[in-house]
Amino acid sequence: MNNLLPVPVLLTIFGAGVALALPRRPRLQRAVSILCLGGVITVAAVLMYHTDRVGPLALWVGDWPAPLGIALVADRLSSLMLFVAAVIALAVLVFSTGQDQDEVRRETPVSIYHPTFLLLIAGVSNAFLAGDLFNLFVGFEILLFASYVLLTLGGTADRIRAGTTYVMVSLLSSSLFLISLASIYAATGTVNMAQLAGRLAELDPSVQLLLQVLLLVTFSIKAAVFPLSAWLPDSYPTAPAPVTAVFAGLLTKVGVYAIIRTQTLLFPGQHLTNLLLIASLLTMVIGILGAVAQNEIKRMLSFTLVSHLGYMILGIAVANQAGMAATIFYTAHHITIQATLFLVTGLIERRGGSSSLDSLGGLAKLSPVLAVLFFIPAMNLAGIPPFSGFIGKLGLMHGGAELGTPLAWLVVVGGIVTSLLTLMAMAKVWGRAFWGVPPEKLPAELTEVPEDEVEAVVDDRRPMPPLMVGAAALLVAFGLSFTVFAGPLYSYAERAAASLHSTAYVDAVLNAGRR
Repeated sequence: MNNLLPVPVLLTIFGAGVALALPRRPRLQRAVSILCLGGVITVAAVLMYHTDRVGPLALWVGDWPAPLGIALVADRLSSLMLFVAAVIALAVLVFSTGQDQDEVRRETPVSIYHPTFLLLIAGVSNAFLAGDLFNLFVGFEILLFASYVLLTLGGTADRIRAGTTYVMVSLLSSSLFLISLASIYAATGTVNMAQLAGRLAELDPSVQLLLQVLLLVTFSIKAAVFPLSAWLPDSYPTAPAPVTAVFAGLLTKVGVYAIIRTQTLLFPGQHLTNLLLIASLLTMVIGILGAVAQNEIKRMLSFTLVSHLGYMILGIAVANQAGMAATIFYTAHHITIQATLFLVTGLIERRGGSSSLDSLGGLAKLSPVLAVLFFIPAMNLAGIPPFSGFIGKLGLMHGGAELGTPLAWLVVVGGIVTSLLTLMAMAKVWGRAFWGVPPEKLPAELTEVPEDEVEAVVDDRRPMPPLMVGAAALLVAFGLSFTVFAGPLYSYAERAAASLHSTAYVDAVLNAGRR
């Protein structure tokens, strides 16, 4: 069973190589990509089942002895993240294959898109399964390299500008990560996380605190935690809808996963509770205020993405089992919901000709299916009962109340206000884009188009291909499964949270290294 651990990484890298070798065979590229992601979903499901029933799995790659070897580890948390990420990736890939050939050539060239997309998932998989900090760094670099390419597909001025910002921020966080790695290795002689769990505790408390803050800042940039989130709302909305969906769903959550893993495994006695509570409150409130002020749906969703990361940081700050379980459940839920909303926005853009609320109206009458596809995840994001968003937020509020400090109660109140403002933002989209009256005047972007080209642009409001609608509907259904099966899934999250506070992860890695 341990030998399954490298499969998600190797399979996607192999698939990327095959897809790259077939630049003039788009159908074969799509088939290879879908088969690879289907394989990753199967392996992730097996890992989830095994780690839940038996315990963590560990493999020292190449059978190199510790501490020289590279360790891959799967426990309940990493298996769940891997499974959800693979499902999202497959749905997004199917959505992108539904686009017609003209659009594919214009916005997402197939010859580059599929290999790069698979490489991105290889990086995400490697980050979730990494058992040492250096391998985690490699996972981040693989997914960042792929994301640079995907973000600038098409080469428009907006995308190049957004990609440049993204590259600069990513280089900063990667540099900080390297400094953290060098410092930790110099202080302890290892970067293996299981070994660090024991060795970091032997260091002077001030050195431990310095290393902890370095790692926290590094991963907070990647997770877009305020005040390190300014880059995200300008970067994500410029990319094609499938790319934005997978970025919004997955990339920031890899940063959240890294924060959970390092804070619980490497620094179990130093919670930095007040610092994280303040970051959580500011991330929630400032992010949602930015969302409410937007008239463009993609930018609005980007701000809600930032805002709702604050909920996840709340559970990490609380650091008790209730808070951590709620964070794990809410993170898995949010990956799905946020990716779904960005895919549906791609359909809105296609059907309505724009994603600006000033240019939309009457979509509910024009396309009732599209209205349903937007309404369900939007209410889920706002946390309306009985959706899984409400269940996750309720768990986080319970964790904050259990901590019971004045600051924790203030963050709980901030979380409730943020939820109400999220509902306001979603109601704004619903009221104007779906129920509102279509604009009589030409949209602002069309006033700048030469008169003889206006008809061609308006014709861009095409019907939605069944494959794109089906992929979005699949994700809506997957998001609803978090509500329908909330009981077993929340119990799984509670067991995952409990295992974060046990020695099972460390024992599995060190025992595998001795064999």
